[in-house]
Parts: sequence; structure tokens; C-alpha cells
Amino acid sequence: MTRPRVVIAGASGFVGGALVAAFDDDGYDVVTVGRTGTATWADPAAVVRLVDGADVLINLAGKIVSCRYTDANRDEILRSRIDTTRALHAAVEKAVTPPRVWMNASTATIYRHETERGNDEIDGIIGEGFSVDVATSWERAFFAGELPSTRRVALRMAIVLGDGPATRMLFALARLGAGGPQIDSWWFPHRRYRGIGARPTGAPWSDWHRTSGRQRFSWIHIDDVVASVRFLRDRDDVSGPVNLSAPGVSDNRSLMHELRRIVRAPFGLPSFRWMLDPAMALLRNEPELVLKSRWAVPRVLTTSGFVFAYPELGPALADVAGAHPPRARDLFAG
Repeated sequence: MTRPRVVIAGASGFVGGALVAAFDDDGYDVVTVGRTGTATWADPAAVVRLVDGADVLINLAGKIVSCRYTDANRDEILRSRIDTTRALHAAVEKAVTPPRVWMNASTATIYRHETERGNDEIDGIIGEGFSVDVATSWERAFFAGELPSTRRVALRMAIVLGDGPATRMLFALARLGAGGPQIDSWWFPHRRYRGIGARPTGAPWSDWHRTSGRQRFSWIHIDDVVASVRFLRDRDDVSGPVNLSAPGVSDNRSLMHELRRIVRAPFGLPSFRWMLDPAMALLRNEPELVLKSRWAVPRVLTTSGFVFAYPELGPALADVAGAHPPRARDLFAG
């Protein structure tokens, strides 16, 4: 009996690796597209051959956003997402037997900085600026045109807790005694967060928010990412944007408190913007990771009957720490 085929683009990251293992366990023939893999982006005909006849297509391709937003990195973050999505779109159009479902990565950062109410897929308010413009451009490329035989789902992922760069950095901060709240404050304006793409939005210069460490922290455990993808694969009635975020949204102070508790750190120094921005520059990263108030609500998943294995932050972090003990040197990796 022929096994169903799943095509996973951008499978080299920790989310991609988890999905490769999950689909292999489910009996799928797993093939990949990337700079290396079963097919490469440099060979569009090979990509079409993989996509034609596949049951499921998943695209996670794109330059990692855990970097400093230099002009070169900004351009590559956008280009890598748009070009790969368009290449897969062309492959689906050319397929004689196109995939029945295509799930494309997106981000919960598409919503505005929010402290008053959660953003769901129906009523959520789209934000402005660089990260939002990347997300909206990405989704426009994904949902463009007619693909009548292929159901499309945009996976608006919150910060994924697992053996990934964001989680390792947060644990390392707590272990090193810097596990207090991250507090936004005035800092010299810069242009790294200005809009980008065909429809740039937002102010040309950076701003700040008086959140006092109470900025919201939307997250999802890697096991629930895998489970939700399986769930969406099998639910032919769900399409469009879907928030992959746990219902138990936290805030920054609670997040850092949980991290200190798990690593048994006796104290955690608070970090203000004037401390974070220079430190993040040395770490080749952006303070937006911890200072933006992200509040994404998984309305589509919960109303469709999906049950989270990790709905609350504390057990999720404890599980991650037990499975992948963070090391202090991870703070300086990458």
C-alpha cells in the first residue's frame, strides 16, 4: 500500500524536525524542500514533482528572526518568506494532483502591541511596523490566487517553547541572574522596526510602551504545535488564519518568575530598555522579543475542539526544562 506523502519545506529548524518525526510516526512518506533536502529551491521542477500527488504540504521556510534587524537581515527575513511561499504556490498551481491541504507558517506577531484584550483570528487587530509587515506580506503571498483543490491554513505561531533559540535564551537569562522583568523605557530612536515591503506601515522611528513588565507573553509548547498541525491536517472544515498559541497567556513578570523558580535562581535583576538594547546588540538579537506585548487567543482551535496538552505556562516550562536542560553558554550561542 502506498504511503501518503507530506512535503515539509524549511524542515531544518526545531519545529520542522518535530514535524518530520511526527509525520514519519504517522506513516507518511516525508520529503523535504530547502537549501538541501529531497529537493532544493534552486530546482523548481523537482519541487513540482514532490508537490504533485502529495497529501499534505507544510511550509516553515524563512530566515530565523532571532537576529539583529540590520538592513540586510530585514531584507532577507522578508525575501526568504515571500520567495519560498510563491515558489510553492507555483508548484501547487502546476500540480496535476495538488495537495488537499497546505499549511504555511505565519506569526502571532501580526497583531498589534496589546495589553487590554486578546487578539483572535476573527476580531484581532493587525499591528504596524517591520514584523507585522513581514507577516502580512507573507500571508498575502500565501492566500493569493485560486487553488480550488487545496485547503490553505496560515499557522500564526506564538513563541514556541522547546529546544529552540528563544527558549534557551530565556532560561539562560534566568540562570545568570538576569531573570527579572524586562521593562520598556525610553531609548534612542532607531529605524530597525520601520515598515517594509510593498505596503510598509508604522512610524519611521522606534517608540516605546509604558508596560512596566506587564507586557503579555503568548506562547505554545512544541508538543501542542505538533498536535495542532495533526488536528488541522485532519479537519477539512478549518481554513484561513489559525492562532497557534496556548489559552493560558502570561505576562513578562510571570514568565520570568516561573523561569527563576524552575532554575532555582535566588534572584533576578530587572532589565530596562537602556540595558536590554545594548545587550541584545551584543547578542545579535532584538529586545522586541521580550518587550512587545503579544496576546494571541486560539479561538479557531478551541472552538473546533482542540485540547491543549499544555494550556498553562508553568507546566510547559517545567517540561521543556526537564527534556532539554538549558546551559548558560546558550545565551551566547548563534
